[in-house]
Amino acid sequence: MMSLAPKYDVFQAIADPSRRKILELLAEKERPISEISENFPMTRTAVVKHLTILSEAELIKGEKIGREKRYSLQSEPLRQVKDWVAYYEQFWDNKLSMLKHYVEDNEESELERSRSDNKK
Repeated sequence: MMSLAPKYDVFQAIADPSRRKILELLAEKERPISEISENFPMTRTAVVKHLTILSEAELIKGEKIGREKRYSLQSEPLRQVKDWVAYYEQFWDNKLSMLKHYVEDNEESELERSRSDNKK
């Protein structure tokens, strides 16, 4: 049987600041919804919607323990974000390196002009 693709991808899931905060909380330890909810000025229903999106993006896992459901972080999908950012880090490292050489070359030119002006 084929598995369905997640409804939300990791980038959609982390786009919201509240969901990023939930991930931070779950990075510390697994938590029940009551403990997660007390960190937000929103209804428990709204928190559940955020948890659903994170779960569908496979960033968190909920496990029923007794009467409560405890959520834990599943960080593997965040590797996609890391890889994507790493690509652009290389891009910016290259651009900054080019800027550094440009500035250094201009500083040398200015210094040489200044020396030649002082000799006159």
